[in-house]
Amino acid sequence: MDAPLSLAQLRSRWNEVLDDLESHDRIAWIAYFDARLADFDGVRLSLDFSDARKLSGGHEYSPTREKLQNSLITSIKSVLDLEVKIEEI
Repeated sequence: MDAPLSLAQLRSRWNEVLDDLESHDRIAWIAYFDARLADFDGVRLSLDFSDARKLSGGHEYSPTREKLQNSLITSIKSVLDLEVKIEEI
């Protein structure tokens, strides 16, 4: 059995995930491209959007991200072969 990816390893491949996401769901890419990977325990991936909120000028994308979460999960599975749960902090 392979050891789970560390947060650092996941971060190093995050652009691959985003590229895959953009190729099949541009709206989901827009909703997630500015996420900071805050924590990963092997199953739960915590995404931090606090920087994006500071600059959003009144746009709040949380409800949109919830609807598009499956697209991100699919890209993570496709690129990294990981089953994850997404948590926004």
